[in-house]
Amino acid sequence: MRVDVFTHPTGDPVADLTVFDNADAPADPVLLDRVRAGTAAADLAAPPVVLPDFCHKEKSEMPSSIAVATRDAIRPTLTDAALNCGMALATLDIEPPSVPAIDDFYRRVRERYPNPPGWRFELTRDEVLRAAVEGAGFAAQRYDLDGHDIDRVEEFGHLPVAEYGGAARARRELPWICVQLARLRFGSIGPSTHFLELQQVEEVFEPEIAEHLGVHVGQVTMQFHNGGGVLTGQIGEMYARRKSASRLLRTEMALQKPLTHLAGAGSLARARQRYATYFSVGCPSIPIEGDEGRRVMLAQRLSMNYGFAYRLATYATLRRFAREAFGASLRLVVDSPHNSVYEETVDGRPAFVHRHNAARAWPSELMAGHPAFAETGQPLLVPGTNRTSSFLCVPAPQAHRSLYTACHGTGSIISSFVRDGRSGPDPRGRHTLRYGYTDAAPREVPQLDDHGVDAAVGILIGNGLVRPVARLRPFAVLT
Repeated sequence: MRVDVFTHPTGDPVADLTVFDNADAPADPVLLDRVRAGTAAADLAAPPVVLPDFCHKEKSEMPSSIAVATRDAIRPTLTDAALNCGMALATLDIEPPSVPAIDDFYRRVRERYPNPPGWRFELTRDEVLRAAVEGAGFAAQRYDLDGHDIDRVEEFGHLPVAEYGGAARARRELPWICVQLARLRFGSIGPSTHFLELQQVEEVFEPEIAEHLGVHVGQVTMQFHNGGGVLTGQIGEMYARRKSASRLLRTEMALQKPLTHLAGAGSLARARQRYATYFSVGCPSIPIEGDEGRRVMLAQRLSMNYGFAYRLATYATLRRFAREAFGASLRLVVDSPHNSVYEETVDGRPAFVHRHNAARAWPSELMAGHPAFAETGQPLLVPGTNRTSSFLCVPAPQAHRSLYTACHGTGSIISSFVRDGRSGPDPRGRHTLRYGYTDAAPREVPQLDDHGVDAAVGILIGNGLVRPVARLRPFAVLT
């Protein structure tokens, strides 16, 4: 860990950063300045945290792999426009399946979740509202999931909304068109950085913890990464002016956003306040005091809850396909978002912790009494790529130094290692079957060594943020 201190030439104070990097994987100084610029006017509760895999995706206002804690206000641009993009890991009770069985499994997934998606309604209006209010509880009831599954979802897949107006206000505040579009699909995988990967546990580092989590050497696992659903993206665009949105979403918001915020403002002064907050470039901080603050907090929690339900819907579908294609039972290990805003305690006081492409890492002392993670802390996933290993980890004693946060991936560091020759072909000559969203046969893609992912995870381990539990090696992926 290092504290990166910067003083502007004018002499004005600029936020210091807590940076977790090293000489093998240094943080880009240009991107560090972007974090400073994006947080300089925020009421910070602690120095912003920069983690390994620090990079910038052009669709986002801020670089990935950061955590920023603020007091008394939230700032939407400090995380993704669509909250609750996340990952999940589950175990299967079978030996590695045959290639025909793998073909069958991914065919089923592609047919259920085609790309581009279809236009068939999957939920009623009331079900969309229930998913946003009840979160994982709605998905559990709809798809017959049990308590084991809910226990392994971060926050049990539900943030309470009663104090911010509850279901009645949600029904009033969520525009009709947003709810109708959210009916179109419920669950997905999707291309790009989202994936559905079959893996095998190659190595266990912490046998007791692994046993507690239901993981053992040789076991087949399934890891998937998807978004939080249609509604989360709409809420993100509704409550801030964001850098990236589809043409459909921009057209929708050009009509709906003024109606929602300005026509219903009730006074010219409030309309001006809302225009400055939700329509201006830069996405200013939004104070959480007063009725407008409750309105914003309700929207944030509805988005998080809907995302939890959406990913559990995906898990329920994958569970059925694993049974049909492999004859296997699927058991959830952990489900965790990596784009989130949570109210947490920082230096003994309430704060809002924004995580952008970074996962929460709560140790066991913060999870006393938890039915699944009281002894281990909440497990977290640190993926590599579909050509390298990934890691299942748990929080380590120094996790508080990163605002209890770890990076959600290591892809940029792996790419850097490959570019400059520090990483090369897998010495064992293994391959990954890579499936796409067509009927074409999968490609056999040669795997890489683990030098890049090991270096990234080594930064987390060396700073006392995580403890590795198991190394997972891919053998097939849909991406």
